[in-house]
Amino acid sequence: MDIIRHETGPRMSQANIHNGIVYLAGQVGEGTTVKEQTASILSEIDRLLALSNSSKARILSAQIWLADMNDFAEMNAAWDAWVDPANTPARATGEAKLAAPKYRVEIIVVAAQNA
Repeated sequence: MDIIRHETGPRMSQANIHNGIVYLAGQVGEGTTVKEQTASILSEIDRLLALSNSSKARILSAQIWLADMNDFAEMNAAWDAWVDPANTPARATGEAKLAAPKYRVEIIVVAAQNA
């Protein structure tokens, strides 16, 4: 079975598809607050999933990394406003040092393609 790669660069692809499963690279967003960055990330996830014939209703799992776990409630405010309540994915949230100090949240998702 072939692997389809979207927005491929020299280091990574933003989305890979294999056997009907969409794997997104970790997404970081713009903004000064965790809520703004999370909303920016979720918008990019929507775009990449649409490009990959999927949607947030088809997300199987999400990994969320926060630079500071004290931002958990603020990130959840944006997440809860966005997530499909009828199709919530398996999810884990942890604290990690992110790629640059300006990033306060990073989200990685795996989703199924539309049938």
